[in-house]
Amino acid sequence: MKSFTPFGMVVALALASCSQEQPAPKEVIRPVLSQVVQPQAHTALGFAGTIQPEFSADLAFRLLGRLVARDVSVGDQVTKGTTLAAIDPLSLELASQAARADLSTAEAQFANAAASEERQRALLAEANTSQAVYDSAKQALDSASANVERARAALAKTDEQLGYARLFSDFDGIVTATGAEVGQTVSPGQMVVTVARSDAREAVVDIPDQLVGRLNKGDEFEVSLQTLPSLRTTAHIREIAPQADAATRTRRVRLALDEPPTAFRLGSTVTASRVSRADETIDLPLSALHERDGKHFVWVVDPSASTVSLHGVDVRAKDGVSFTLNGIEPGTRVVTAGVNSLSEGQKVRIPEGA
Repeated sequence: MKSFTPFGMVVALALASCSQEQPAPKEVIRPVLSQVVQPQAHTALGFAGTIQPEFSADLAFRLLGRLVARDVSVGDQVTKGTTLAAIDPLSLELASQAARADLSTAEAQFANAAASEERQRALLAEANTSQAVYDSAKQALDSASANVERARAALAKTDEQLGYARLFSDFDGIVTATGAEVGQTVSPGQMVVTVARSDAREAVVDIPDQLVGRLNKGDEFEVSLQTLPSLRTTAHIREIAPQADAATRTRRVRLALDEPPTAFRLGSTVTASRVSRADETIDLPLSALHERDGKHFVWVVDPSASTVSLHGVDVRAKDGVSFTLNGIEPGTRVVTAGVNSLSEGQKVRIPEGA
């Protein structure tokens, strides 16, 4: 009978152990952070702002001149056609007188040329003058007629410029600013008086850039006076600034007031609030959003199987912290971290108390 040496026994045991089937590795169940989707509770966002005119105009003279009168000050009510300011009209009046004199001269020359042409026409008819002489008289008449038209246009221009010596308002309103004093020489286009329409008012507020993404033109706000909070009115977004302020990172939003009370005077400080209903929006942290091929998804947790699956959603708004979405039912549990390292059907574990 053949016996095994100690070395042979060791080799045999090693071969026997290798021939045994290796056990399958244990499946790793990954713990994940998650959140149950719920519509946001009632939230009110309030922003401080001021009442400003929706329409205003910076009025200026069209000509260079010395300001001799300014009949209004800040806060004065003005009506359409009211004279607000005037510059010294002396040089304009002299130019108008000169143009009127030029017109009189041109008209006299035209009358003389017309009489000469008439005489030469009669002589030509009786063959007592030559055609060349008549043609010269006719040319002088045409030139005199053109001079009259030129003089009339020059007079009309000087009269129009004389009207520019006074500054008028094109609508009823209130003076909100002045830019020149009596005795000062003003340049063409330099603001002298700013007039705002008092019937068209709006609330102007500065809203943080990360919140503007959730606002749309036409959204309603509630505006109240800070000095009298019980006095309020509704408003809607008329304009959202396309670019944020470089220093404050806020955007200017203009709210058109719906039938504002008289107490909502220009310059009044107000608070604009927007209340969002609970069933309006669903917000999730930005870390829960998974993007693939230009589409948006979230990982939905199946509580019965403890697995995750991709679910397509419609992103309504997004900022640097969270996003607003449609296309998911309230009560659904969504993974909120590590979404780029999950796979379809992967086992996950929700920590106790989550």
